[in-house]
Amino acid sequence: MAERWDLVVVGAGSGGLAASKRAAAHGARVALIEGDRVGGTCVIRGCVPKKLLVYGSAYRELLANAASFGWDLEGVQCRPATLLANVRAEVDRLDALHVSLLQKAGVELMRGWAHFEDPHRLTVSNANETQTIEAERVLVAVGGRPLRPALPGAQLAWVSDDLFLQPDLPESIVIVGGGYIASEFACILVGLGVRVTQLVRRDHLLAGFDRELADAVQAGMEELGVDLRFSTSPERIDGEPGSLHLTTAAGEGLEAAAVLLATGREPFTEGLNLDAAGVRREGQRIPVDADQRTNVAHIYAVGDVTDRINLTPVAVDEGRAFADSVFGSKPRRTSHELVASAVFTQPELASVGLSEEQAKERYGEAGVRVHRARFRSMALALPKRGPRCLLKLVVEVATDRVLGAHMVGEHSAEIIQMAAIALGMGATKADFDRTMALHPSVAEEFVTMG
Repeated sequence: MAERWDLVVVGAGSGGLAASKRAAAHGARVALIEGDRVGGTCVIRGCVPKKLLVYGSAYRELLANAASFGWDLEGVQCRPATLLANVRAEVDRLDALHVSLLQKAGVELMRGWAHFEDPHRLTVSNANETQTIEAERVLVAVGGRPLRPALPGAQLAWVSDDLFLQPDLPESIVIVGGGYIASEFACILVGLGVRVTQLVRRDHLLAGFDRELADAVQAGMEELGVDLRFSTSPERIDGEPGSLHLTTAAGEGLEAAAVLLATGREPFTEGLNLDAAGVRREGQRIPVDADQRTNVAHIYAVGDVTDRINLTPVAVDEGRAFADSVFGSKPRRTSHELVASAVFTQPELASVGLSEEQAKERYGEAGVRVHRARFRSMALALPKRGPRCLLKLVVEVATDRVLGAHMVGEHSAEIIQMAAIALGMGATKADFDRTMALHPSVAEEFVTMG
């Protein structure tokens, strides 16, 4: 007879880890199934290793500016192979840490890939064994994976997962994509000495973000040395790793040591056999209600597999809200309103609330007032180079309520995190104006702009 669990969680990423530990704390008997390392996209091949690479690449600009502050740094050089190895070591440490935290929480970690046999039974398979277990409830938290477009020669290129595994960086790369992943990697790689060409299908970067902020990021990236080609799409890739030839739809040929395809992500539901459980899908995503429930009453889903707001903190809160509601007798739902987001380009972009375009669409041109400040931060006053900051408040005229707070510049994410609290409390422009400035700082511009 198959072993039976109160809860079986499929996927040990941010949402699955949060849900399994919280459910176990409420007294549930929990099994967590994972066929890869523990930590999911964010820890293994996303936010964490990417941000470490961002920090590493940022030293190029710091060192370039050092002379104006009196530092003589002749002979300094970058060794990307060392950085990549150190980042992988940190990922390994976090993987082991998450395993130990599961043990302390009383969650049973099952190594293998899950496959539904029916709505309550799952098979767990790895290289050594296959076992079948039963679940009173199931939570699907398998996350997403990079899309590899149907392009001749696409197998010769990297997707974002592959970049973290490289022993060293290429001399040159073509990056395909104009979203946050493509743009972040473009800045990382150019900062680490790689010659970067970025192909963008649209006529601007970062579709979905405030256009003025996206344009400010573009200016900074071009100053950094990224060769941006807009309204350009790839047609095919030829050659061999280390010596690739990309042909664009317009017939232009580009030579590079590597190509990175950063054209989006999709939910990773392959192999789950959701049909056997009766779980409905829309494409690859699993639709859920406000309580994270699928069309099958005892099967739930959280995180990127639901393809709503694909951010780690959202998945974590969805997982905990599910566990609190189902096992803790503390019903609550995750709010998907006013979710702050950041793009760790150089310069950095961060945003919460409505963009200028979204606000004007909702309230009309006359119903929205925009306040902005543009300046070069004091950190760049002596070098007299580098990107300018842009801070922006989008305000509803009728109520004076701040609908959106946006920033491009140093420490944007740290600053917008605090602004998100104010917006969540319904702050008005007058509330911002009454707040005493902290001088000299970049953030003070939010409370001094006219």
